[in-house]
Amino acid sequence: MADAAPPAEGFGFSSIAIIGIGLIGASVALALREAGFTGPIAAADRDDEALHAAVELGIATTTHADAAQAAAEADMIILAVPVGAMEPVACAIGPVLSPRAIVTDVGSVKGAVSRTVSAALPDPSRFVPAHPIAGSEQSGPRAGYASLFRNRWCILTPTDETDPSATQVVADMWRAMGSNIEVMDVERHDLVLAITSHLPHLIAYNIVRTAYDMEAVTEAEVIKFSAGGFRDFTRLAASDPTMWRDVFLNNRAAVIETLGRFSEDLAILQRAIRWGEGDQLYDLFERTRAIRMGIVEAGQDTAAPDFGRPRPAAEERHRTPVPEPASD
Repeated sequence: MADAAPPAEGFGFSSIAIIGIGLIGASVALALREAGFTGPIAAADRDDEALHAAVELGIATTTHADAAQAAAEADMIILAVPVGAMEPVACAIGPVLSPRAIVTDVGSVKGAVSRTVSAALPDPSRFVPAHPIAGSEQSGPRAGYASLFRNRWCILTPTDETDPSATQVVADMWRAMGSNIEVMDVERHDLVLAITSHLPHLIAYNIVRTAYDMEAVTEAEVIKFSAGGFRDFTRLAASDPTMWRDVFLNNRAAVIETLGRFSEDLAILQRAIRWGEGDQLYDLFERTRAIRMGIVEAGQDTAAPDFGRPRPAAEERHRTPVPEPASD
C-alpha cells in the first residue's frame, strides 16, 4: 500500500470510499465537495446503473463494482448500504483496510449494525456508527443533492471500543456538510428512531395498503381525492422497500414496543370517537398541533402549505466538478 497522503485541508482524512451510491451516498459526495474536500472519492455499488449515474453526474473520482477495491486505498470509508447488507460489506472490506482507516455508516438502526460491523472489522476502535437524519422518498444517485444534510441532525453512537479521536473526525466531517451533531447510546437511538421514523413509515405503508384493499372505495377514487391527507402518507410509503424491510427486521424490538404503545393510544382515540367525547379529541389535537409547530420552529420542516416541498433549483442539483471518473 502506498504511503498515506496528508489529510485534505480542514478534514482528518485524505481519501474516501462510499460503499453504496444511492440517495445518501451521492449526497455525501456532493456535500463534501461543496464543503471543500478535494481528495479522491471512490464509489462502490453492485448496481451497474448506479455506477453509470455516478460517472455521468461526476460525483466520484473512481467507481467500483467491488467494495474491497474501493476501500483498499481510502482512509475514510462510509457504508451507505441497506442495514441488512452492512455485515457482509464489512466482512468484504475488513481484510484490505489500512490501519489508519476510519469506518462509519449511515444506517437508521444502530444496535444491530454496531454489533455486526464491529465484529467484522479488524480494529473495531476505528468504527464510528452514525445516522444522518435526512432523506426523502426518492432513491438512487440521481436523487442526491449537496444540501440534504444542512441543518439536519446526525446522531453518532460510538461503542465502548470506539476511539474518541475517530469519533471526532466523523463528527467534524458531518459538521462540514452542515449537520448538527448528537451523541447517544445505541439503545436510546433505536428507541427514539422507532417512534420518530420507523413507526410513521410502518403506519404509512399500512394505510396505503388498507386504502387499496377497501372494496367499497375504488383505486381511481383513492388517487383522485388523495389531497385530503392520503397523499402525504403515500410520500412515506414510496420509500425504498429494501431499506425499510431491513430497518424493521433489524430494529424489531423497539418497533414492536412503540407499535404496542401506539395501538393502546389508538384504542383510546377510537373510544373517544365512539362515545362522542369531543373535549378529549380537541385536547389531543391541540397538543399534537403544538408539536407540529415546535418541529417547524426548530427548523426541521417548513410551514409552507405545499407538502410537495419543491427544492429551489439552485439547491436541487448542485454539482461541483471532480476529476474525470474512471471505472475498474
